[in-house]
Amino acid sequence: MTDLEKRLLNILKAVLENDQLDDTVSQDTCEGWDSLHHLQLIVALEDEFDVILEPDEIAAMRDFKTVLSILHQKGLE
Repeated sequence: MTDLEKRLLNILKAVLENDQLDDTVSQDTCEGWDSLHHLQLIVALEDEFDVILEPDEIAAMRDFKTVLSILHQKGLE
């Protein structure tokens, strides 16, 4: 697991208040990932990685792999 993946997973665990999450987490598999937690996740990602997420990117962020892919598109490694 890369440093970026570890950081992302730690953010997801903190925001969703669940230490059992892994890189398969999605809105479908985590009942705590509701609209409020999604907004908190966006704020946490923007703060941690110093990026601005566009509305279409925010809407697409439904699972770990998609969030990671969007962060890669922002130039993060």
